[in-house]
Amino acid sequence: MSDTIRPLETAAPVDLDKPPLHLVPELPADPAGDLPLVPAWTRNSDGRKAAARRAARRVRRTGRRWISRQRTDRGHAAQIARGTRRTHEWVVGFQGVSVQAAAHQAHLATREARDAARRARYTIMPGQRDKARQAADRAQTQAMAAVQLHEQARRKVRRGRIFRGAAAYGTPLLVDTAALVEFGGLGLAGGVFATLSAAAWIGRKPLTAETWDHERRTIGDGDAMNEPMLNRAYQDAKVIPADQELKLVTPCMLTADGQAWSAVFDLPSGLPTKKALNAKESIAGALGVAVQQLHQSRGDREGRVHLRVSLALPFTGEPVQGPLLAMDRANLWQPIPMGVNLRGESVWTSWVERSGLFGGEPGSGKSAAANDLLLAAALDPTVRLYLADGKAGADITPYEPIAAMFDTNGDPEKLLEILRHIWNVEIPQRRALAKEHGSRKLTAEMAARDPRVCLAVLLVDEWSSYGAAAEKKTRDELERLLRLIVQQGRALGVITLAATQKPDSDSVPTGIRDILSIRWAMRCLTPQASDTILGQGYASAGHNAQEILKSQRGVGIYMDGEGAEPDLTLSYYYDDDEVELILDRAYKLRAEAGTLPGSGPTLADQLRDRGTDGKILAALVDEFTAHDEDWLPGSILLTALKAAGLDVTPERLAALVVRPDADKKRTWEGSRVSGYARDLVLDTATQHLDRT
Repeated sequence: MSDTIRPLETAAPVDLDKPPLHLVPELPADPAGDLPLVPAWTRNSDGRKAAARRAARRVRRTGRRWISRQRTDRGHAAQIARGTRRTHEWVVGFQGVSVQAAAHQAHLATREARDAARRARYTIMPGQRDKARQAADRAQTQAMAAVQLHEQARRKVRRGRIFRGAAAYGTPLLVDTAALVEFGGLGLAGGVFATLSAAAWIGRKPLTAETWDHERRTIGDGDAMNEPMLNRAYQDAKVIPADQELKLVTPCMLTADGQAWSAVFDLPSGLPTKKALNAKESIAGALGVAVQQLHQSRGDREGRVHLRVSLALPFTGEPVQGPLLAMDRANLWQPIPMGVNLRGESVWTSWVERSGLFGGEPGSGKSAAANDLLLAAALDPTVRLYLADGKAGADITPYEPIAAMFDTNGDPEKLLEILRHIWNVEIPQRRALAKEHGSRKLTAEMAARDPRVCLAVLLVDEWSSYGAAAEKKTRDELERLLRLIVQQGRALGVITLAATQKPDSDSVPTGIRDILSIRWAMRCLTPQASDTILGQGYASAGHNAQEILKSQRGVGIYMDGEGAEPDLTLSYYYDDDEVELILDRAYKLRAEAGTLPGSGPTLADQLRDRGTDGKILAALVDEFTAHDEDWLPGSILLTALKAAGLDVTPERLAALVVRPDADKKRTWEGSRVSGYARDLVLDTATQHLDRT
């Protein structure tokens, strides 16, 4: 099995009416604390398989380390050469220096004796001659003594060399010969192997090298993570001083899946957690791993660090199949699965009273991440979908049959229509429902009792494209409406999701971006772009989306907005066929529930049951829908009212739909005429519904 995270099992249906398993508190299996601290997963087949995989991995890495070691001065060939040289130097010994010194003294004494004899031979005076002969005799005696000492030193050195040579060379030769005679070629091979092993043991350590110990090993070389290794890594990275050490809260141990080393430790007193988070690259280098393999997060108090070092680059294998394929339907009032974190756990997020911002460079996987929410919303037949794609792509095209309103052409006017409908129709209706239930917000309990209470999802993809294509007045109105929808729609069941390829203030205005609670930063080109999505300072605190590799598609730093630390998360992936399969199921669910677009009562239908004024407003709404215009002359509206059987005078219409002076007259087909704006009519209709 590869070192990547395994896909989750999705064969069994998932009941979203029950909380996810990881949110259900587990009772202690050993209240008295009598059982040994042995993880339960090690006692089943998966635990044994994980142990076998770890053992096989260690064997492979040990072999690779051995091969790499042979090319260094610690290789066996180098050790044998050093051992042979050291053995020969021992046999020769250092006593040869004394022989050379004795030879030098004998040479000097002999030369002095020869000079003294020459002086005695040529001295003529009788008295001087006797003295010269006596000096020559003494010099000769000293020379003979020096020569004798030299011979004694030579014999002593020779005897030592013969003895040591017999021990160093004779013993292996005798053993190899005996093995050859006794066991033949196999015995000779064994004897030679033993001789070379002894030579390698003698030359095992270079004289100039440091000791080969655990503190100099790294995870990248396949070594186990331990406390000395951690201390050295954080000291080398200048996180802690050389004379201080980390205090381990948990021991260094492999995770249950055998994919990473983990530890929890406290920094020395007075050192902030941020210092360790900022030194991520230096720590990764000291541990011999890539930056993407190192993950640090804050603990439950300042100075405590949760460390995880993956044995291989995470999230570089096959995409993880999402669990929505196994769900018959979903409930968006409950948490939904968004992806898988580094620990292989499914990340579940509640989107109720939430909004989100997904960002990253093109090809980083934003569409797949957005699909996690959109597909779950599609499988809830009560959820209304409002979708807008500013880049005019095909990402939301499959959702058109079930979307209440959509724009796939990047048309600012169409987006303005969607936002106006949500602000003028959806939100007032929802506010009235909340008031009817005696609450300030819509809840799952209300939805269980009242089928009119439901959620709505608004997706705006590539806001910057809409802004670039719109006039300033339209752009300002789009921004105003979106900000109001995010602010006030949160408590009324309107979930807003913005996605962008270029995360800056032009893509999503700062005033809107700051109130989007859920953030998912996919791969970015700069730390500043990462901070634009997650918030200022997160990149310097170790959460930098620039470090995500291109091969890690669909991976991003996920922040659920509930106060937890951002976590590296891989979004679930659904290919085109799987999306089509899920949306076919969603279409059938909505057809059975009667929630397909156009299948429920429209605003005009609701108005017709609200008295004469309601019938008048319903006819006006129908006329605006038929013309698809933002403003219509009063003559056209009065004609439509007469055709609907309603005898309405201009004065009564003006009294029912009160207009500001600026909107009373506009130019229509070259003439200045009196008329009414669509927004004003919709506002009046919504207010009439609230009153009645």
